[in-house]
Amino acid sequence: MLALRPRAVAIPRARISSRISIAARFRYYSVVANAPIPKKTKVWDSIDEALKDVKSGDTILSGGFGLSGIPETLITALTKRPEVKNLTAISNNAGAGDHGLVKLIRSGQLDRVMISYLGGNKFLESAYLNGDIGIELVPQGTLVARLHAHASGEPAIYTPTGANTEVEHGGIPIRFKPGGMKAGVLIPGNKKEAREFNGRRFILEPAIAGDVAFVHAWKADEVGNLVFRYTANNYNATMARNAKLTIVEAEEIVPVGSLSPNAIHVPGVYVDRIVKATEPKSIEVTKLAPSKEAQTSEPAPGESDNKATKDWRHRIAKRAAREIGDGFYVNLGVGIPTLIPEHLDPTVKVWLESENGILGMGPYPTPDQVDADIINAGKETTTLLPGASCFDSAESFNMIRGGHMHVTCLGAMQVSQAGDIANFMIPGKLVKGIGGAMDLVSNPDKTKVIVTMQHVAKDGAPKVLKECSLPLTGARAVSLIVTDMAVFRVDRAAGTLLLTDIAEGVTLDELRAKTLADYEVSSNLATF
Repeated sequence: MLALRPRAVAIPRARISSRISIAARFRYYSVVANAPIPKKTKVWDSIDEALKDVKSGDTILSGGFGLSGIPETLITALTKRPEVKNLTAISNNAGAGDHGLVKLIRSGQLDRVMISYLGGNKFLESAYLNGDIGIELVPQGTLVARLHAHASGEPAIYTPTGANTEVEHGGIPIRFKPGGMKAGVLIPGNKKEAREFNGRRFILEPAIAGDVAFVHAWKADEVGNLVFRYTANNYNATMARNAKLTIVEAEEIVPVGSLSPNAIHVPGVYVDRIVKATEPKSIEVTKLAPSKEAQTSEPAPGESDNKATKDWRHRIAKRAAREIGDGFYVNLGVGIPTLIPEHLDPTVKVWLESENGILGMGPYPTPDQVDADIINAGKETTTLLPGASCFDSAESFNMIRGGHMHVTCLGAMQVSQAGDIANFMIPGKLVKGIGGAMDLVSNPDKTKVIVTMQHVAKDGAPKVLKECSLPLTGARAVSLIVTDMAVFRVDRAAGTLLLTDIAEGVTLDELRAKTLADYEVSSNLATF
């Protein structure tokens, strides 16, 4: 019950003739007179009953990143209702192997997915290219921001992510006609409105609304307060806040009052139903350190040089490492960038950010340290350094788009002399997805973008070009190109390249023959 209690406010004394009048005013505040704990529980004993209101045509929001934090129990239960069809699923990715949303694709219940990344999901990639399912690819940070917008009652967002790319132009087909690409496009991509703010181009992205949210939590109390564990937070917190009906599967369901108010990630107001999570956790990629000593030991003298001499990947990583200073906040993409920490100067200590929700990422774990809730952006097992923090995907991409990273390193299929980068798809052939790359290169004035890649493709085609022929990940975004043959500094404003370093054993004539871009040669040309 709430009671109104008056608060007296003193009024300064005023002299009126010989009399003194004192006035009092009252402000009323609501205070708790008595506060019994609500007895209504949101816990459902039957998962089938909890899912009874999911219907054909619904838009399902499904939390998780890779296989971390996916609502596997709820997804599995929904496959047992084959009459529920024509669903649209929204998630970072659609699972892997036999886990995650791929179950609903195989059961024929999903008609369309809105995701950021396919990765190695060959089943979904094949279904998309054959016209059997629709896929709307959305940059990872944009996806969570659009979900957050609806949860906050906002109709849309403006974002620099995807500006001047096929995301803005609507050039990525959502669905091909039956028969695949050769039969034509059934549903084209969505074109976006663009505006300039302070000289930067932004595109208008509509908010995303869900009918039902499937959320995986570590702990839930009986009134719906949720706590997530490490990187299993990811999309779960935002999706829990978004949908008309939020259903949570929790590893632990605890009594009211068991959770510290300081520990709660999602307040119970957003949660409608809670069931017990019963499906085991899965790990997509288990990567291990050889020993605990190897996790903390400094590289032996000459080890970095030895690796760079024998392996072109390490040669690139060693050169890129010179661009990173002590105390930097750094995001490393998959592939070659993950080798960079091995080549940092021993005096240089950095904070590594992983876009799925880690700041302070450590080395690979030993077998006894493996934890399904601590993975990196490559879906690999990892560890946390002392001083690390974990957070949801919305927080992660706020720090990325906001330019709070000093450096981001990533691979590419092509880079232009103006700093355009293409690294997410080959139309009609390879559909990996956008992932977080577009967000990572969206603020190049504040975050230095370094590309690490081989100088030519497997077929010998040059990858440093005047203009990219593949769909762009970002326009005028790259500041430095490091290949196994050369290093180019990019003047993004002028659209020009300066050759600063050439690999040992590579001649200028050979480099010219394998580079389809114009460039100047530095008067202080170095070797690496």
